Amino acid sequence: MDQTDLKILSLLQKDATRPVAEIAEQVNLSVTPCWRRIQKLKEDGVIERTAVLLDPQAVGLGLTVFVTIKTSQHNVKWTQNLIGAVMALPNVVEFHRMAGDLDYLLKVVVEDMQAYDRFYRRLIEAVDLLDVSASFSMEVIKSTTELPLDPGQR
Repeated sequence: MDQTDLKILSLLQKDATRPVAEIAEQVNLSVTPCWRRIQKLKEDGVIERTAVLLDPQAVGLGLTVFVTIKTSQHNVKWTQNLIGAVMALPNVVEFHRMAGDLDYLLKVVVEDMQAYDRFYRRLIEAVDLLDVSASFSMEVIKSTTELPLDPGQR
């Protein structure tokens, strides 16, 4: 990847609906070479997918919860069971295996506290967990899907 690819990616991260002609103009390429670069970035897996970002509040998902999980089991069967259970819960928007004091971290979006309670009950019924804790987001200060592509800003 060169600087032109990074510029293309930066523009697409801000607005993936931009016409290729507009992107090409901003990175000083003609349309066809710019389109080819975008296709190559897709083929190489740099661009995983194109999506629409929704406002959780606007779609009735006003509560964001960070759920931490500790377990005493670290075997393949238990891990596969956890992964299957979590993947079946549509309210989980992020799922991370952690290093350190916590084993797993979930980012969960729900309507309200009652919806979180239903989520929690489904989770603990599906998997044997040592400890489950929740932290509730009171305010979003920063939320972005844009990765820092400029090496000078990392």
